Amino acid sequence: MSGRSARGAGRARPSAGSGADAAAGYPGGMPEPRTFRDEPVSFVRRSGRMSEAQERAFAELAPHYLLDVPRDVAWTSVHPEARLDPAAEYGREAPLIVEVGSGQGHAIVAAASSRPAEDFLAVEVFRAGLARTMLDADRAGARNLRLVEANAPEVLSSYLPEAAASEVWIFFPDPWHKKRHTKRRLVRPGFGATAGAAIRDGGLLRLATDWEDYALQMREVLDGAPEFERAFEGEWAERFDGRVMTAFERKGLAKGRDIRDLTYRRVPRA
Repeated sequence: MSGRSARGAGRARPSAGSGADAAAGYPGGMPEPRTFRDEPVSFVRRSGRMSEAQERAFAELAPHYLLDVPRDVAWTSVHPEARLDPAAEYGREAPLIVEVGSGQGHAIVAAASSRPAEDFLAVEVFRAGLARTMLDADRAGARNLRLVEANAPEVLSSYLPEAAASEVWIFFPDPWHKKRHTKRRLVRPGFGATAGAAIRDGGLLRLATDWEDYALQMREVLDGAPEFERAFEGEWAERFDGRVMTAFERKGLAKGRDIRDLTYRRVPRA
């Protein structure tokens, strides 16, 4: 089972729908072998009324930008047999950069529009953010960008082919700062194997956060991951100059929090 090709059948759905309605869009309906996930997700998905512009984004722009993903147990899940074919989707062979939790899309749209020789994939679950990303990408003429509405660990571990990504970016993920919620953090023990599956040998994992506690956890997890080695010296990496200033970063700085960057290199597979 594979994701749609760039010009093939199975285009992205034009608008949101209920799980039952969406199932009708797949031959035979979406498979539902289970009714719960094995691991907690790093987000709480909230629904709300879409603006007219957001509705237009899904109706007019989703066919090009939004990948049509077969689901498993939830609307943001990925069926374990689903695979993206990057060359077919983007229509070429090029380095693929993946941003996890792309939010409103400021960073990835800026990168995609200024780096046309590379391909970009935004992973996000919030529909308002997806709509804004598509609208801004369309205005910027960023045709080398695709979006996927799905749980990031499933995208990294199975939907992307092994070693498909040259870089994975994780900028300002939800810190889940309350102690009882830290189990929901995206970068937790075991994440090295998840990200390492998607990144090519020598590729980079770039992270940034304004929460010191989470930065320390990220560093501890990735220092202990056999898939990665540090690509920086000292305590923290230099600020990635390819990361545009976003509202999340401005908010952290305004509150007096330090921004901490980390960069890890994928070690060669055995």
